[in-house]
Amino acid sequence: MNKTTSSHSPIHVIGGGLAGSEAAWQIAEAGVPVILHEMRGVRGTDAHKTESLAELVCSNSFRSDDATSNAVGVLHAEMRLAGSLIMRCADLNQVPAGGALAVDREGFAEAVSAAIADHPLITVLREEIRGLPPKDWDLAIIATGPLTAPDLAEAIRAETGADALAFFDAIAPIVHADTIDMDICWHQSRYDKVGPGGTGKDYINCPLTQEQYDAFVDALIAGDKAGFKEWEGTPYFDGCLPIEVMAERGRETLRHGPMKPMGLTNAHNPSVKPYAVVQLRQDNALGTLYNMVGFQTKLKYGAQGEVFRMIPGLQNAEFARLGGLHRNTYINSPTLLDHSLTLKSRPGLRFAGQITGCEGYVESASIGLLAGRFAAAERKGVSPVLPPVTTAFGALLDHITGGHIVSDDEPGKRSFQPMNINFGLFPPLEPGALTRPEGAKRFRGKEKALAKKQAMASRALSDCASWLDQAV
Repeated sequence: MNKTTSSHSPIHVIGGGLAGSEAAWQIAEAGVPVILHEMRGVRGTDAHKTESLAELVCSNSFRSDDATSNAVGVLHAEMRLAGSLIMRCADLNQVPAGGALAVDREGFAEAVSAAIADHPLITVLREEIRGLPPKDWDLAIIATGPLTAPDLAEAIRAETGADALAFFDAIAPIVHADTIDMDICWHQSRYDKVGPGGTGKDYINCPLTQEQYDAFVDALIAGDKAGFKEWEGTPYFDGCLPIEVMAERGRETLRHGPMKPMGLTNAHNPSVKPYAVVQLRQDNALGTLYNMVGFQTKLKYGAQGEVFRMIPGLQNAEFARLGGLHRNTYINSPTLLDHSLTLKSRPGLRFAGQITGCEGYVESASIGLLAGRFAAAERKGVSPVLPPVTTAFGALLDHITGGHIVSDDEPGKRSFQPMNINFGLFPPLEPGALTRPEGAKRFRGKEKALAKKQAMASRALSDCASWLDQAV
């Protein structure tokens, strides 16, 4: 069909996955023309099977659709409020999945492709972009995801620095701080060391007896493990060995590695030296999330929950993110991007989707949505209005652009890691925001945790609606 003309110059979007498609849609809906560059049709990838835009290469689930007490569901709701193409096509192609939103993957991709093709302000070019956008593309978005083609990846690396682009992601689990049993655990840095910005009590420590340690090692070795996909290879190196691989190398390996008890004294029982210790390090500036130090793993998710809850103090742990080790091309966004997702060294060039360091379909699409809106505002000569950090949009954006804690005690290791949306990324509720329900005899434990999530969800959706009224 004929494309509508516009007084605005086009914005270029590289990558036709979920993030790129959503970015293009948001830009076009703002009245700005888009040129969407997608290499599939000219060059394939190791994971995609079709040439459709927004093809789902893994699960067909967008996870929970509960917007009252689940952070993913809140993100779904915010995207719908913002006119998301990805959510519209997901809703139109939904298949039964209980409380989750799952889609017919072919129908979903076809719907996105058709909507993009039919939009009068979007032009799709099937071509591989081998380098950074030329300077005459004054506004552009790179949304090429974890399967970025080698030439473009090398160009990004050259622009951002040799250590700024990760190809294999060693991920340790992250625990919600308020689910750690502090009657068992205690705060202490090894040897009470006070590092930059530290207090000497910067870690949460979980003590194990010899019997507990032996049982934990046995469970690690026996746990159900995920394999690498053929195109990933097996990128083990000593700096990021999976915890279970270390355990297989010898029963005492972990006690002399990430679980060494040296320099630590159990505050609850100072006279008894722990046989081994699991340390958790603060992972975000809010102090709501803690990272299990050195616990990158290839255990399957179900096994991780069972095995890691064997650790004293983590028996009731809730995980904001489980561990993994897989190919995942992403940039060191907190260092490289400003809060509107623009590359600091290259004004006008934004990044979106998984390449920015988010995990998950909807998270990737939501960052595409934000990048598209920010770019459209800039094209119109308006400063982008950032979403409040109390929203799912804002919480995820804040994580990507600087809400994490830099690791000073592990030189050479990148501290920023990809993350799914979760309530641990949201600011705590204001004092007095939670009140005991009328007639309730008790208000603690699961009841209080649910009420907290519900209050955060309600605040997020209200603040998102207000933000959308202000944003261009």
